[in-house]
Amino acid sequence: MADLDLRRGALVALLGGASLTAALPPFGWWPLGLLGTGLLAVAVAGRAWRGRLAVGAAAAAGFLGPGLFWMTEFSAPGFVAAVVIEASILTAGVLAVPAATGRRWPLLLGIPGTLVLVEGLRGIWPFGGVPIATLAQTQVGGPLATTVRVGGPLLLAALVALTGTALALALRPEGRRAAAGALGVVALVAAGGWAAPNGSDTGELRVAMVQGGGERGTLAVETSSTEVFERHLAITEEVGDVDLVVWPEDILKVEGDVTDAEVGRVMGRLARQREATFVVGSAEGVGDRFRVVSTAWGPDGEPVDRYHKNLRVPFGEYVPFRPLVERLADVSPIPRDALEGEGIGLLVTPAGDLGVAVSFEVFFAHLTRSATTAGAEVILVPTNAASYSTTQMPALQLGATRLRALETGRWIVQAAPTGFSAIVDPDGRVTVASDLGEGVALEGMVATRRGLTPYGRTGDVPWVAFALAAVAAAWVTGMRSGAIGWRGGRQAAAGRG
Repeated sequence: MADLDLRRGALVALLGGASLTAALPPFGWWPLGLLGTGLLAVAVAGRAWRGRLAVGAAAAAGFLGPGLFWMTEFSAPGFVAAVVIEASILTAGVLAVPAATGRRWPLLLGIPGTLVLVEGLRGIWPFGGVPIATLAQTQVGGPLATTVRVGGPLLLAALVALTGTALALALRPEGRRAAAGALGVVALVAAGGWAAPNGSDTGELRVAMVQGGGERGTLAVETSSTEVFERHLAITEEVGDVDLVVWPEDILKVEGDVTDAEVGRVMGRLARQREATFVVGSAEGVGDRFRVVSTAWGPDGEPVDRYHKNLRVPFGEYVPFRPLVERLADVSPIPRDALEGEGIGLLVTPAGDLGVAVSFEVFFAHLTRSATTAGAEVILVPTNAASYSTTQMPALQLGATRLRALETGRWIVQAAPTGFSAIVDPDGRVTVASDLGEGVALEGMVATRRGLTPYGRTGDVPWVAFALAAVAAAWVTGMRSGAIGWRGGRQAAAGRG
């Protein structure tokens, strides 16, 4: 009977993980994110540590296996390594939940607290963090999304977990009062998110995003950089009278500094002819390495500022443990590793102070927050998702852009060579967007803005501290009531797995 119960619990947890996946872009069925954490709470309640280990692994497999599937498009070994590591983090978090059947506080405090710590750790480790397929991302477009203005993605993750746990407790008559109270807290915080300050307009810019278009699912080593450059030049001819033109990530491929190369001089002449600021992405070879850079040319044709991408895509722009990995797998699509940049993503230009989060960096809330606190009036996301044949990564990236707009109170301009290119307003709404694969010049008005959201002022530290306190309180409460010990609860003592 114990084995059968454990299998049922693991199946419930697997369904919970799959529900979380269905809530992520490109599906975006955000209510399933709340259901997913609820199913996890049902599965974990009252289990001994072996049972929690099993249901945690099942939930992680259902969520992170499909949630990180995009990695298979450029590195199957990288996908396997990432899933194992990321799933282990989530499983360890579930293992730390003081799960007492019929006890309210160990679950109401423990599940949100541990899941917030899981999200926080995934944002910084391994490989500098891979915060993709997260609880916060399940709520893009949902009514809780605006709470990131108050506490960023960690607060949103806590609310997703708290809502799901409350729904699970509501299944038992003795838990309904606590569940109602928890849902009341969620509603109060959600109202605070809608009312939170998010800055004010200071001016306007007419912007254009150049999307050259072309075949998707092609690796950089298989693509002619000259053809890509020429497609973007041709599309730029369609741009009207604008203040700012944004090209995608690494459209210019050069050895050394792009401003010393002929393509850099071409961009300078183009900016001068158009009397507009141009921000263009380049991949600059440096010996056996390369750097990913966004360079700004002013309306006079002179380069005015540049930003070297800080965070590299593991198994995409560099291969961790390359000497070992290349013995086990083909790493020829990544012939050399990207160099890691430093400094705040901010370009000071005639068009204004422009925050920059290059591609993968848009998944990291602290980077756009740093740019905003440094004075960014608009945020740019030059990216390149042309390597992906499915919509999963482009959709995940646009979802992350929407959350970053809410968190910072800034308009965000995203430019990609094959899509999605888009403009997102400070309320997280997509006002202009391209289709995948098309060649198009998108234009639109954005407001330059000043001022900070509450999250812009506080960052993540308070929410990590609250999560630690919640987990500690959950264990203390459970132990004092005699409901739990390390083995997981009274039912565990009776043999529940």
